[in-house]
Amino acid sequence: MTNWIDIAALDDIPQRGARVVKTSEGCVAVFRTAEDEIFALNNACPHKAGPLAEGIVHGKSVTCPLHNWVISLETGLAQGEDTGQVATYPARVENGRILLDRSFLRARAAA
Repeated sequence: MTNWIDIAALDDIPQRGARVVKTSEGCVAVFRTAEDEIFALNNACPHKAGPLAEGIVHGKSVTCPLHNWVISLETGLAQGEDTGQVATYPARVENGRILLDRSFLRARAAA
Protein backbone atom coordinates (compact mmCIF):
# COMPACT_ATOMS: atom_id res chain seq x y z
CA MET A 1 0.00 0.00 0.00
CA THR A 2 1.32 3.40 -0.95
CA ASN A 3 1.75 6.15 1.62
CA TRP A 4 1.04 8.87 -0.95
CA ILE A 5 -2.51 10.16 -1.32
CA ASP A 6 -3.78 12.07 -4.34
CA ILE A 7 -5.35 15.33 -3.17
CA ALA A 8 -5.80 17.50 -6.27
CA ALA A 9 -4.65 18.41 -9.76
CA LEU A 10 -1.70 20.81 -9.91
CA ASP A 11 -3.89 23.18 -11.94
CA ASP A 12 -6.42 23.33 -9.07
CA ILE A 13 -4.00 25.65 -7.26
CA PRO A 14 -2.99 28.86 -9.07
CA GLN A 15 0.68 29.75 -9.39
CA ARG A 16 1.77 31.77 -6.32
CA GLY A 17 -1.42 30.59 -4.63
CA ALA A 18 -2.66 28.13 -2.03
CA ARG A 19 -5.63 26.01 -1.05
CA VAL A 20 -6.69 24.30 2.14
CA VAL A 21 -7.19 20.63 1.37
CA LYS A 22 -9.35 18.41 3.55
CA THR A 23 -8.04 14.86 3.82
CA SER A 24 -9.16 11.92 5.89
CA GLU A 25 -6.19 12.74 8.14
CA GLY A 26 -7.04 16.45 8.59
CA CYS A 27 -6.69 19.77 6.76
CA VAL A 28 -3.45 20.93 5.17
CA ALA A 29 -2.51 24.16 3.39
CA VAL A 30 -0.97 23.37 -0.02
CA PHE A 31 1.07 26.07 -1.76
CA ARG A 32 2.21 26.38 -5.39
CA THR A 33 5.14 28.60 -6.34
CA ALA A 34 5.61 30.45 -9.62
CA GLU A 35 7.95 27.59 -10.61
CA ASP A 36 5.19 25.00 -9.96
CA GLU A 37 6.83 23.65 -6.81
CA ILE A 38 4.39 22.30 -4.23
CA PHE A 39 4.69 22.63 -0.45
CA ALA A 40 2.33 21.48 2.31
CA LEU A 41 2.14 23.09 5.77
CA ASN A 42 -0.19 23.53 8.69
CA ASN A 43 -2.46 26.46 7.86
CA ALA A 44 -1.90 28.35 11.15
CA CYS A 45 0.85 30.97 11.44
CA PRO A 46 2.97 30.46 14.59
CA HIS A 47 2.34 34.06 15.63
CA LYS A 48 -1.45 34.39 16.04
CA ALA A 49 -2.67 31.38 14.01
CA GLY A 50 -3.35 33.47 10.91
CA PRO A 51 -4.62 31.51 7.87
CA LEU A 52 -1.44 31.06 5.83
CA ALA A 53 -3.35 29.76 2.78
CA GLU A 54 -4.84 33.27 2.49
CA GLY A 55 -1.37 34.85 2.47
CA ILE A 56 0.83 36.02 -0.39
CA VAL A 57 3.17 33.42 -1.90
CA HIS A 58 6.50 34.87 -3.06
CA GLY A 59 9.52 32.79 -3.99
CA LYS A 60 9.53 29.87 -1.54
CA SER A 61 7.80 31.83 1.23
CA VAL A 62 4.33 32.92 2.27
CA THR A 63 3.44 36.12 4.10
CA CYS A 64 0.73 35.73 6.73
CA PRO A 65 -2.29 37.94 5.96
CA LEU A 66 -2.73 39.02 9.61
CA HIS A 67 0.60 40.46 10.74
CA ASN A 68 2.94 40.01 7.75
CA TRP A 69 5.09 37.27 9.23
CA VAL A 70 7.10 35.57 6.47
CA ILE A 71 7.17 31.77 6.65
CA SER A 72 9.50 29.51 4.63
CA LEU A 73 7.53 27.00 2.58
CA GLU A 74 10.53 24.66 2.64
CA THR A 75 11.17 24.57 6.40
CA GLY A 76 8.10 26.17 8.01
CA LEU A 77 10.39 28.56 9.92
CA ALA A 78 9.49 32.20 10.45
CA GLN A 79 12.05 34.44 8.73
CA GLY A 80 13.75 37.65 9.77
CA GLU A 81 13.41 38.73 13.39
CA ASP A 82 10.28 36.65 13.95
CA THR A 83 10.52 33.22 15.61
CA GLY A 84 8.34 30.18 15.39
CA GLN A 85 7.73 27.26 13.08
CA VAL A 86 4.88 25.65 11.20
CA ALA A 87 4.78 21.89 10.58
CA THR A 88 5.61 20.89 7.01
CA TYR A 89 4.59 17.71 5.16
CA PRO A 90 6.16 15.89 2.21
CA ALA A 91 4.39 16.72 -1.04
CA ARG A 92 5.15 16.01 -4.67
CA VAL A 93 3.67 16.31 -8.14
CA GLU A 94 3.26 13.21 -10.29
CA ASN A 95 1.52 13.18 -13.67
CA GLY A 96 -0.02 16.59 -12.96
CA ARG A 97 -1.47 15.46 -9.62
CA ILE A 98 -0.49 16.66 -6.13
CA LEU A 99 0.35 13.90 -3.67
CA LEU A 100 0.82 14.12 0.12
CA ASP A 101 2.53 11.58 2.36
CA ARG A 102 -0.24 9.93 4.40
CA SER A 103 2.14 8.73 7.15
CA PHE A 104 3.14 12.31 8.01
CA LEU A 105 -0.51 13.39 8.11
CA ARG A 106 -1.34 10.50 10.42
CA ALA A 107 1.56 11.38 12.74
CA ARG A 108 0.21 14.93 12.96
CA ALA A 109 -3.32 13.73 13.70
CA ALA A 110 -2.01 11.48 16.49
CA ALA A 111 0.00 14.26 18.13
